[in-house]
Amino acid sequence: MDAAEHHVEETKEEEAAQVMETTTAHSRFGRICVFCGSSQGKKKSYQDAAVELGEELVSRNIDLVYGGGSVGLMGLVSRAVYNGGRHVMGVIPKTLMPREITGETVGEVKAVAGMHQRKAEMARQSDAFIALPGGYGTLEELLEVITWAQLGIHDKPVGLLNVNGYYNSLLSFIDKAVEEEFISPTARHIVVLAPTPKELLDKLEEYSPRHEKLGRAEDEVGDGAADEQLQELRGPAGAQAQRWEADRPGAES
Repeated sequence: MDAAEHHVEETKEEEAAQVMETTTAHSRFGRICVFCGSSQGKKKSYQDAAVELGEELVSRNIDLVYGGGSVGLMGLVSRAVYNGGRHVMGVIPKTLMPREITGETVGEVKAVAGMHQRKAEMARQSDAFIALPGGYGTLEELLEVITWAQLGIHDKPVGLLNVNGYYNSLLSFIDKAVEEEFISPTARHIVVLAPTPKELLDKLEEYSPRHEKLGRAEDEVGDGAADEQLQELRGPAGAQAQRWEADRPGAES
């Protein structure tokens, strides 16, 4: 190869590297918690959205925290992230493992004592939250992290993936609560809404809190142990990552 040909090859390699750099997404989030159903739902669009969300997380180099089941939408989103090479952490109460986990588990499964510990652990491990379609459990998890944001317990973005208008009735209820002055207009902005995973994640990347927080979060707690839990929920992502690594099976003591 002469000098001219060598120069052409080097130029091609540099251009390819530049393309790779521009096409690789850089996210502000290290891990996102996804709330979703342990059923797949009636419509294929719900299943497609779960897979698409998982693939979108992978494309942005974001790891997944979720409820630990390998069935329903839980299984679809977790497998999509895991197959894409990102870390998956499932947090699940020991009593639910026989019911929700079937077959081979996906990624790291962290068993906890109960539902309250599950939600606190998922929140501690995550930098943002997204709700896919789901039932009572999904709604309960979603509304709790919205309430925590309103109280000032955390400033992590909360996204609602409104697939085919699935959450329109919930949004109508929230708007009614604003109208009747049970929710402040500024608190309405806690919920970040979009119909597709890409659009939702783009909005979450740009999110900054605009609502007025209600009082002091400590006043809503009542004991030292819960107070410490709130501090952990507020903690920086770096500290969470260190704690996550320290808790990993096989980590050096």
